[in-house]
Amino acid sequence: MSDKQPSDQLIIAGKPYRSRLLVGSGKYKDLDETRRATEASEADIITVAIRRVNIGQDPNAPSLLDVVPPSKYTILPNTAGCYNAEDAIYTLQLARELLNGHKLVKLEVLGDEKTLFPNMPETLKAAEVLVKDGFDVMVYCSDDPIQARMLEDIGCCAIMPLASLIGSGMGILNPWNLSLIIEQSKVPVLVDAGVGTASDAAIAMELGCDGVLMNTAIAGAKDPVRMARAMKLAIEAGREAFLAGRIARKFAASPSSPMAGRIA
Repeated sequence: MSDKQPSDQLIIAGKPYRSRLLVGSGKYKDLDETRRATEASEADIITVAIRRVNIGQDPNAPSLLDVVPPSKYTILPNTAGCYNAEDAIYTLQLARELLNGHKLVKLEVLGDEKTLFPNMPETLKAAEVLVKDGFDVMVYCSDDPIQARMLEDIGCCAIMPLASLIGSGMGILNPWNLSLIIEQSKVPVLVDAGVGTASDAAIAMELGCDGVLMNTAIAGAKDPVRMARAMKLAIEAGREAFLAGRIARKFAASPSSPMAGRIA
């Protein structure tokens, strides 16, 4: 894993992480592909859909933790498949038991099965309960700056607005809203959902996002392991470009070589 300057580490709930790429663990053809793609991504945080993936609920079936061990990765339980606050809260309480008191979680409460758009009233309700229950809540939400501020005020440790619909691969459809959320937030902002390829990840980082979470963009690629490497590089390049500071956009040409002091 490449070295990072301590001053530029991603910090979530007080813990530093070397990688700003977070990856999912679903949709791969088998656990071996999951392992190889995860290793290629060099991600530190791996999100797990508790309702869909075995992490010990079924002792007679292969466990994801055999290929993505908690000793090597930070496991991020999520509530994919939950459509109300009550189910989301119960799911994360179950995850805490399965993972020996694990506090860092990803909350997502969906509005419907067609769009998988977040149900924000139920998300806010669940977030309030979970924060009071001692969880460190990273939260999937709409790209609405007002809702994002409300989640931060509740005490969520990271805001995760969608770039576009989950699994759509459409990339960032509303960079202006993302920029507003980034500008106002005092906690990390990570794009969650909609990334399709490496350039989408780089754009998110160039906007100033603190990280990107993705699953389908890697697992659904023709070569998931190669795409995982591409996403790692895109995240790093986008972050470097953001820190470097891009030139201003202008409606006039500006020669690379100055006219003054010409030899002839």
